[in-house]
Amino acid sequence: MLNITPDSFSDGGNFLSLHQAMDHAARMIDEGADVIEVGGESTRPGADPVPLAIEIARTIPVIGEIVTRWPSVRVAIDTVKSDVASAAIAAGATIVNDVSATRLDFTVASVCAASDCTLILMHSRGDVSNMASYDNANYADDDVMGAVIRELGASADRALEAGMESQRIVLDPGVGFSKRSAQSVQVLAHLPRLLDLGFQVMVGASRKRFIGGLTGVQKPALRGAGTIGANVVALTLGATWFRVHDVRDNRHALDTAAAILGASA
Repeated sequence: MLNITPDSFSDGGNFLSLHQAMDHAARMIDEGADVIEVGGESTRPGADPVPLAIEIARTIPVIGEIVTRWPSVRVAIDTVKSDVASAAIAAGATIVNDVSATRLDFTVASVCAASDCTLILMHSRGDVSNMASYDNANYADDDVMGAVIRELGASADRALEAGMESQRIVLDPGVGFSKRSAQSVQVLAHLPRLLDLGFQVMVGASRKRFIGGLTGVQKPALRGAGTIGANVVALTLGATWFRVHDVRDNRHALDTAAAILGASA
């Protein structure tokens, strides 16, 4: 992931210039990234919403430059705004990651349906300022995955109605979003239930707060080993997309685990 933001939770402010962004993109590609995801609006707790014009100014030049330099690498836009998604697709992005699962702007689904883009729908509640907080982390009968399935399933149905093909929809259970640490662990443990909806599944556990709670590592950038542990387990449970900060170590771990799983099948 490539956050063009001053306030993202673990790397905000690191890649604000085009030169910094390209250096980081080059490093991720060299380390084995299949997709570079560009985001211009933080969803850390308490983050201020970013005006449309500023989000476009942050992300579209970066997307265009990545597409020009590395035409074989897929580019994703992380946004909840249909106008940003549309501009990103015009610049060469082929994946739209909507962390609101189109709750905040349903037109995102229509924009993706009109293109050949993949649409990632992530489970969350609330808006960009509180979706990564505990404000909405209340689930009936403590069945977090049951709620995720109902809410994401409804978003997927709406995307299908907008014209999206099922094979171009990816579901993300939203680890750390509107979920306390124990709830994030629960959704990861129950990934096969989400897969039963019939879509590909992505996991974004990288450097998340629940890893800090489990390991005692408070600095997000030092949670790499815990991230790998979560991702390898998620792979064994059926996830096939992984959103990470530290590409090389996760790529090596996941490739090794996938080879072993393939040999045992």
